[in-house]
This record gives sequence, C-alpha cells and structure tokens, in this order.
Amino acid sequence: MTDVYNPLDKINLGKSVAEALLDCPARPLGSIEPFEGAGIYVLYYDGPHAAYAPIAAANASAARWPIYIGKAIPSGGRKGASLAASARGSALYKRLADHRDSIREVELGSGSLAVADFQVRHLAVDDIWIPLGESLLIAQFRPVWNIALDGFGNHDPGKGRYGGLRPLWDHLHPGRPWADRCAAREETLDEVRSRIADFLVAHPFDDGEGAES
Repeated sequence: MTDVYNPLDKINLGKSVAEALLDCPARPLGSIEPFEGAGIYVLYYDGPHAAYAPIAAANASAARWPIYIGKAIPSGGRKGASLAASARGSALYKRLADHRDSIREVELGSGSLAVADFQVRHLAVDDIWIPLGESLLIAQFRPVWNIALDGFGNHDPGKGRYGGLRPLWDHLHPGRPWADRCAAREETLDEVRSRIADFLVAHPFDDGEGAES
C-alpha cells in the first residue's frame, strides 16, 4: 500500500519551517539589529581559514553551506501553540548577538576568525516548532560546528566550573576569556584540523541543498 502524503504530519510541518528559514535573505552577522521573537537560525562562513576552505568556496557567491545551525527558545516558553510566530522577548536576537560577540572576541584574540566573514539567516517561529525545525536542518546539512567541532554555542560555565576541558572550538579558535580559564586539551591543532578535514570529506556539500541569497 502506498503511503498517503499528509501535509499536517509534524515532520512535514517541520520541513515547511526549515524551508521558510532558507527562503529568508542572508545578512552579515555584524549588521544585525535588535528584533523581537524566538526561532531558528543558520550561520554561513566565507572567510580565509584553511580548515573551512570547502565551506568558504561553496559560499563564495551565495550563502549555501551552513557552518552552524541553532535555535533560541525563550525562557518560560508557552505550554501550547498558536497560529502566529512568537514575538515575546528577543531571544533570537540575543542568541545571534552572543555568537557575534564570541567571534569578535576570537577576532581580537587569536585573529583566527572575523565577524565580517559570517552571514546569517534567521526566522522567528512559534515555540512549538523551533526544536523540530532545528533538528531537521542539522540532519540535512550536518554543520561542522554542530557535529565535528563542538563548543561554539557554549556559555561561560561560571566560577568554580573551569576545571572542565576547554571546548574543542575554543582550542582551535582561542579568544573567549572564559574558555581560556578552562583546562587545556591534549589534541594538537593539526589533529583538530584533520578531524575537520575528514568530516568535510565524509559529508560534502550537496549543490541541491540550501538557498540562494
């Protein structure tokens, strides 16, 4: 028996959210201004860091291959859903601003990244669809900073918790002051770069995915 397509199936609804995000224009991360809402977002890189050369090449003419995908859900989110996108607070803007500031700290520290080399797509979404939309996008694109190089989205663990290992992301891209207080890692930078290279070879960009700016 052939399955019947159900447009209201939660997976299909989640795909519609993901597609709506990819239809949004890509904007420079450094130019974002405060806005209302919670939701999902995609970051793109097109800078000179050698470890991300395949990603930068794919994004040279248009933002197509994400380096990171994330979500922002407001604290104390609603228990139910509505038909309109959530406009409470500015959780999504604050999350993007945190990322911008993290990259700026690296830029001022080690200089291995620069805010000007990042673009972002973001979409305010009703709270109930945010996790599903993010999960589907990560499964589709398998962004290197979500999977192979963890730690970009981490926050300062706070006083008394710096005994844990420094995130792998900060090991390759030093500059965030709180990460410098964490325990040093044993991996060499060459090992980290090889890990990224192997991941990108195993999960190459598909020209059929993504959206044009």
